Amino acid sequence: MARLLAASLLSLVLAACAAKPPPEAPPEAIRPPAFALNPASFADLPGWQEDRMAEALPALRASCPRLLAQTSRPGPDGFTIFGPVAAWKPFCDGLAALAPGDDAGLRRLIEAEMRPVQVIGDGKPEGLFTGYYEPSLKGSRQRRPGYDVPVYGLPPDLVQVDLGQFRSDWRGQRTAGRVQNGFLRPYDDRAGIEAGKLEGKAPVLAWAANPVDVFFLQIQGSGRIELAEGGLLRVGFAGQNGHPYTAIGRVLIDRGLLAREDVTMPRLKQWLAENPAEAPGLLRENKSFVFFREISPPAPSNMAASNIAGGGSQPDGPLGAQGLPLSPGRSLAVDRTHLAMGLPVWLSASRPDAASSAGPDVTLNRLMLAQDTGGAIRGAVRGDVFWGHGPEAEAIAGAMKHPGRYWLLLPKTVMAGQPAS
Repeated sequence: MARLLAASLLSLVLAACAAKPPPEAPPEAIRPPAFALNPASFADLPGWQEDRMAEALPALRASCPRLLAQTSRPGPDGFTIFGPVAAWKPFCDGLAALAPGDDAGLRRLIEAEMRPVQVIGDGKPEGLFTGYYEPSLKGSRQRRPGYDVPVYGLPPDLVQVDLGQFRSDWRGQRTAGRVQNGFLRPYDDRAGIEAGKLEGKAPVLAWAANPVDVFFLQIQGSGRIELAEGGLLRVGFAGQNGHPYTAIGRVLIDRGLLAREDVTMPRLKQWLAENPAEAPGLLRENKSFVFFREISPPAPSNMAASNIAGGGSQPDGPLGAQGLPLSPGRSLAVDRTHLAMGLPVWLSASRPDAASSAGPDVTLNRLMLAQDTGGAIRGAVRGDVFWGHGPEAEAIAGAMKHPGRYWLLLPKTVMAGQPAS
């Protein structure tokens, strides 16, 4: 009987436990949106009255036709946040009437037609801003002793896919591969390509002397090859193998081989030179591989100038993702999953002193254009400033990794009814 009572009691306890509802889970924290716009005023823009903004005028004028052709596309949040074509036309018409170097006139035009809106990413107004440039390296049209690293053109079997054409939430994302038996398969990664999988299957634009130089050429996306035969070969981005970009600096940090604050392009090149046995394996950690195309050489007057401040003449830099020449100090690479190409941007950040790595940072408050993108540029508040060509541009771009903020300049009609912060 005692055993029966005990069993009955146990059954009642188990039934009560089973009937008791589980404790409520704590409410999940509400995450801020990955991309948001905060209406602002021109008084909020640091250095708004000091910038020689007419340096950006040629790039703005060149950008307008392409900008007008794309602003009616859906924005990153599913509707047109950058405005219809008609909203941008008064600004573009006003640009055509300005004289070269008219800083005050351009400022008045922007204040009359546009409204600044601050970009917020994951609830934060501040993000990372880095730099890039157009490097030079030694090469040859023909393979010869000392020149045996291929600079590949676009393989004929590489299929590049704009995923945004298939789903709106994939806007700005791309991949690539090759078609096999009716299916798109992953393309060869860096290790496979360097092992010779593309030999005889892809054009070689030039043969370089140094594999590290070619690696950094791919990171920058364009460059100038000084040919052993004489002359200059200018190459620009043509495509990518579809594999994600991996920063070798991050790999060295994770392995405890470099401190985070030491990771700059000059320091990475130094590490690779000091560790020749480990260098090839480290480079292959980045499975992404970039292919190039030959582009027109620069005008003779601009071949040696870095022109980091931005110029008043037609830009003569490499072509960016917008399909237009980049302007030194005025073109910005952004994450195109959030921003449309050609948007005018007010950047507030800083940059290294080109003359001395130990010198104080230089304030960077200026009008820029979103004209490019890159595999490492991810996030709403993230940008890569193009600095041009030459030693000064390389010194700035190689050491720049500074916090900053930016504002889009959008037509007032787009932001109608939105109060300034």
